[in-house]
Amino acid sequence: MAALDAIRATFFEECEDLIEALNEGLGEMADGDHGSETVNAVFRAVHSVKGGAGSFGLNDLVSFAHTFETVLDRIRSGDLEPADELIALLQRSGDVLADLVEAARDESPFDAATVATTSEALEAVLGDDAAPEEEFVFDAVGADFDFDLPDLDGAGAGPATYTIAFAPHRDLYANGHEPLVLIGALADLGEVTVAADVSRLPAVDAFDWEESYLAWEITLVSTEHEGAVREVFEFVDGLCELEITVTEPEGGGDGPGLPDLPDLGDLAPDDMPGLPDLPDLSDASPAASMELAADLPELPSLEDLPADKTDIPASEKVASAKKTPEAAPAASAKKEARPTLRVDVDRIDRLINTVGELIINQAMITQRVREIGVPLTPEIVTDLDDYRQLARDIQEGVMGLRTQPVKQLFQRMTRIARETADVAGKSAQLVIEGEETEVDKKVIEKLADPLTHMIRNSIDHGLEVPEKRREAGKPEKGTVKLTACYKSGDVLIQIADDGAGLNRPRIRQIAVEKGLIPAEADLTDAEIDQLLFRPGFSTASSVTSLSGRGVGMDVVKTSIAALGGRISIASTPGEGSVFSILLPLTLAVLDGMVVRLGDETMVVPIASIEEAIRPHKDDLSQLGTARTLFANRGEYLPVIDLAERLGHPVRAKKLTKKTLLVIQSNGSRIALAVDGVVDKRQVVIKSLAKNYRHIAGISAATILGDGKVALIVDPDGIAEDPPAGVMRPGPDDVHPTEEKKDAA
Repeated sequence: MAALDAIRATFFEECEDLIEALNEGLGEMADGDHGSETVNAVFRAVHSVKGGAGSFGLNDLVSFAHTFETVLDRIRSGDLEPADELIALLQRSGDVLADLVEAARDESPFDAATVATTSEALEAVLGDDAAPEEEFVFDAVGADFDFDLPDLDGAGAGPATYTIAFAPHRDLYANGHEPLVLIGALADLGEVTVAADVSRLPAVDAFDWEESYLAWEITLVSTEHEGAVREVFEFVDGLCELEITVTEPEGGGDGPGLPDLPDLGDLAPDDMPGLPDLPDLSDASPAASMELAADLPELPSLEDLPADKTDIPASEKVASAKKTPEAAPAASAKKEARPTLRVDVDRIDRLINTVGELIINQAMITQRVREIGVPLTPEIVTDLDDYRQLARDIQEGVMGLRTQPVKQLFQRMTRIARETADVAGKSAQLVIEGEETEVDKKVIEKLADPLTHMIRNSIDHGLEVPEKRREAGKPEKGTVKLTACYKSGDVLIQIADDGAGLNRPRIRQIAVEKGLIPAEADLTDAEIDQLLFRPGFSTASSVTSLSGRGVGMDVVKTSIAALGGRISIASTPGEGSVFSILLPLTLAVLDGMVVRLGDETMVVPIASIEEAIRPHKDDLSQLGTARTLFANRGEYLPVIDLAERLGHPVRAKKLTKKTLLVIQSNGSRIALAVDGVVDKRQVVIKSLAKNYRHIAGISAATILGDGKVALIVDPDGIAEDPPAGVMRPGPDDVHPTEEKKDAA
């Protein structure tokens, strides 16, 4: 049972790749690519899902996939034209197929009404030509194929003989196919004889358990036509080397046979150089003929014959010629995809943790060398730098094992966009760019919900209805663009729409009505945009299945912050909005700036720091009795004492003796005051919530080179406490005082 469960798990892992290939192909078809290669790729994906599902008795999945692939088969045969309406139906069918696969994997219920509705729509496309549903019965097939062939001497013109050379690729097994099932299906068509070719088996020490070394030569005697024989291998099209040679039955008849070849009797001896004299076998007995044939010399190749005597019309050539065993691996190598290795995520996580300890150990050794007063000769400095670089190279290589493209996640968003547009009554398309950008797998897993909310909001709130778009001179179909790219060691994901943009006056009005800001608050556009992320905030006038409950964008911000990222908004009225998410490549390590707060040491993420400045007293001003402002590049920044904010004892130290870290947070800039900057280094992230509890303003912890634990600051959490609208004083609100300046 454990082995069967492992095979079942492998099947569903393969289904993920097949569904991805299906969605990719359907997307290309929607973009106008109706070529045979694209359609065949989509057909094979559905076909492979159906074949594997039948092996496990997943009848609902098999039934739907059968109808789905029948429509695709009509398209690739040219009987159906892939119009926009049909492609939209195929995309919905792909969504339903993915739901059925997920339900079968999790053994959970599925939406039977949606499946039935979609199946009926597919059958309506087929009309009266709908193919009857196949009955999939996969009985165990024995390994001993010892079939006694009947005496064919007096068989007449009935059955034809098929010689089948079958050499599976490694992908055939990876996709869950079984050669025994195929051979058993051939046995249903007639009498078969099977001979295994084990010539490619390597020595045990060179054996690759995922490689395919075996091949089979199968002789089938059947009255079925050649098309029926080839249908047996339809499941494995492109996953094997297959040659089928047909021998015409004795006496002719209706069965398939070899085409007529030119009469070699018309060839003159001079036209056949090197052709030996052949004995006359016309009067010889069968036994004598066999003896004479054994002594015949090797015949010359047809390449040696004159061209005018060997030219055969293409329509008369044999369907396929048998290849040598040496040629088969070469052809297989050309078609074989790039090899991959599936590894349990837990193993990778353990390896990453070990590499993290290696980095900590490297930092400890460097610090110990400095503490014990060892003279730092050039050789020691070079060795320590080499050790640090080697540890970092190992860490980057190991982290690459856990990264994967965002392609699969982005493809899921196409379905969200279609469904949202249907519910909202809008015409929209999702354009995807940068889907090969790689991110930590854990980041991708936790990014699904935020992206879902943002795609829905872009369509439901951002895009106008077709009538208003026409009035504004825009295309009726709105566009939402989902892109990913690398930016300064991080990953930038943007969701942009060409809608009406944010209605900032209305956003401000709703915020005042809900008591989120005072009516007299003076907010910039960026601060108004940030109100969208307040809990309970919604601009929808009524509750629908998409919006209006005030739940969504605040969840987005919380989720992004939990990933160590930040989100910002840029919007132009009448032109659209752009939501930008900046995320770290990994959740395991962090480039940070080590700072001092009294006797404590903390780490501030470098990604959030714009600059570090030792302030001059003329740049500091007092706002009221509790706020200090720092003049920087024509803007007043609120100064937040990090030690005071985190509850450390406040020491009387002039601000001019401290270092201000200018931080970009929530669309605005602040200045964090710290006692000093120690170093810039890469640190290993340790979860604080799992080992202790969540602390406001702190995102995680790390272990420094001296073995002490240092907390990692969450700049967004630190900046959240001051209410919006209080941090931008007007010219009359700034009141510098001598006391404050003296204290500075």
